[in-house]
Amino acid sequence: MQVIHHIAALRAALAGQRDIVFVPTMGGLHEGHVSLVTAAVNTGGPVVASVFVNRLQFAPAEDFSRYPRSLDRDIDLLAAAGCDFLFAPSEQELYPEPQVFKVQPPSELANILEGSTRPDFFTGVCTVVLKLLSIVMPSKAVFGKKDYQQLLIIRAMVRQLALPIEIIAADTVRDQHGLALSSRNSYLSDAERLQGAQLHRLLQEIAASVRAGEMDWREIEAHAIAALVGLGFKPDYVAIRRRSDLMAATVGEPLVVLAAATLGSTRLIDNLEI
Repeated sequence: MQVIHHIAALRAALAGQRDIVFVPTMGGLHEGHVSLVTAAVNTGGPVVASVFVNRLQFAPAEDFSRYPRSLDRDIDLLAAAGCDFLFAPSEQELYPEPQVFKVQPPSELANILEGSTRPDFFTGVCTVVLKLLSIVMPSKAVFGKKDYQQLLIIRAMVRQLALPIEIIAADTVRDQHGLALSSRNSYLSDAERLQGAQLHRLLQEIAASVRAGEMDWREIEAHAIAALVGLGFKPDYVAIRRRSDLMAATVGEPLVVLAAATLGSTRLIDNLEI
């Protein structure tokens, strides 16, 4: 695997490559990221991964400075998974001047759920993803379903900007107790990891209730929020939504239930398609 830190060097290395598959990450890699690389490798094209902690998607009070950074370990994991190129730029390389041109996603999708508590988050995500896509020029890119709202926004951006890129969605990877893998799980104690798995179990209960025909989804959401409080979480939201655009859903449409809650000092997100 070639490890490349500069845009010009990456473009030179990729010159003439066809059917490139891209896996963008912020590092702190785990088996969930490895599954994204595996999905990319299985397409048969050359695989490019990136490691870059994107300041633009962090609010001033968030954890940019302490976000997990483990480049040496990330390199080992990516190489073992079959990645061909790693792009690991410095902040100066990717943002050599203030990034005043930004991608503003539509408010109806970006200002709900995650966006309701992180108002500039998806602007930062879309800006860096579009910039990375313009550098790598892949034909496919792989994103995980754990960040469900992000996946929908990236898909919409690629579609509306007519980018010739197929977005591949990879299933969420969980630990043995059901906790969705995340780089931020490194903040959790062993006891909190066990406690955190209760978020997924609650989503499973909600999905079972909806499948059983329970119709008062607002009541289900309110009960779930109260249950999370009782379990020691500080919930931001629990929401049953339409899969296609995360708007309010009606009976018979494909659904997803999404949740975000803080446990100790760590914010967890999860979702489950119904």
